Amino acid sequence: MSSRSLLLPLLLLTTGLPALAQQPVLPSRRETTEKPQSKPQTEKPETVAAAPPLTLAEAIRLGVEGNYTIRVSQQDMRVAENNVTRGNAGQLPVVNGNFVRNFNRNNVRQESGARPEPSIANGAKSNQLQANVAATWTIFDGLGMFIAYDRLQVLEQSQQQLTRATIEETVAAVMDAYFVVVRESGKINSLEEALKIGQARIDLTQARVDVGVSAKVEVLTARVDYNADRSALIQQQESLKSAKINLNELMGRAPGLDFLPQDSIVVARDLARDEVLAAVRQRNPRLQQARFNTEIADLDRKLVRASRFPQIGLTSGYGFNRNINNASFFGAQLVTTTGRTYGLNYGVVASVPVFDGFNKNRQEQNARITQEQTQLQLDQLQLQLDADAEQAYAQYQNRLALLELEESNILLARENVAIALERYRLGLLTPLALREAQRTQLQAETRLLDIRYQAKQAEIILRRLGSGLVQETEGR
Repeated sequence: MSSRSLLLPLLLLTTGLPALAQQPVLPSRRETTEKPQSKPQTEKPETVAAAPPLTLAEAIRLGVEGNYTIRVSQQDMRVAENNVTRGNAGQLPVVNGNFVRNFNRNNVRQESGARPEPSIANGAKSNQLQANVAATWTIFDGLGMFIAYDRLQVLEQSQQQLTRATIEETVAAVMDAYFVVVRESGKINSLEEALKIGQARIDLTQARVDVGVSAKVEVLTARVDYNADRSALIQQQESLKSAKINLNELMGRAPGLDFLPQDSIVVARDLARDEVLAAVRQRNPRLQQARFNTEIADLDRKLVRASRFPQIGLTSGYGFNRNINNASFFGAQLVTTTGRTYGLNYGVVASVPVFDGFNKNRQEQNARITQEQTQLQLDQLQLQLDADAEQAYAQYQNRLALLELEESNILLARENVAIALERYRLGLLTPLALREAQRTQLQAETRLLDIRYQAKQAEIILRRLGSGLVQETEGR
């Protein structure tokens, strides 16, 4: 496969968006209770102003197209592609055209033993015209020109992997930032539901006070708890705003642009450890780049070896030289002379390195050290990626187990609040117990959102390490 056929832009992997752009909501509620009902993650919070919708697919597209880090890396890749030429490797002849035009005004004094008086010319003019075309072509340099061309190709492939890694990491960052916005929006929904429960508690308590069943202190306590929830909501709105600013920055657009996320957090539950580790070792772009770096180091060493051989080149050219001199003497008489020379020249140039102060030995030793160093860096990166994959997979497995637990727990918490609110309305439950049930539901909602996000975060890391977020398309 030609390295030039591996051109970007990169497309979203087929396993990415269909799974990530679904619209599941929080676990379905039991039909035994009608209130309170928590909103889906993707429903617009009531306390957040209306804004244009933004899907995950659109966010990734904007991130790939507008992110400045990706755009800079793509320019570097274009430079690397332009450098892969036979001429840059020294395999083609070099032809130069030269032109020189000189004008002189001289004072000439010429003495001769045959004449008693010197010959003098003041302000004598002369001019010279030189033009030539010269060509040089190295035909043997110890195969260094072919090694240099291979090196340029490997450099291009290395830059392609670096650009791919940049895109993978940016897509992962955009997805992570998008799901942070979804999580923070979900927390606002939970707080809004808590406020509805708090308002219902105030209304019920006030009604009981009006009929003399409860004391006013219970209403005041209910209002204090309600205000505490409002305070938490205001702080949560700030967190949501910060999350949106961060996502806008990653997408390369104005930080103040508002939007509403349309996709919820959907966690894939079928990632296998062995498949993930195999993908990391085979497709990770950072690892591929490190492998190319070892090839480059090996070619650098071969280039040093090639410099020990003789260099043989061909030279050829065609020149024209005209010289007009107005200060020439013929005997005692001042005359003007004109000379012209033109014609073809050609030959062979050879140079043989004999002694350079042992610099070639030093350069080859350094190249060998660099080669060993790049291999060590490759081994270190392999170990680091394996460790990152193992850690991310352990977190992924742990969060899946917690997610299953919290999805069951949230149903219990919601039903508990509905029952507690009804018992409080009937006067069978204390305000403190109702508040505790309300707080328990809010904590359960928050834990569920956090754990679902953390599980998705681990999944994104695993897909990024295995280069599963984007794919290259061959040709254009």
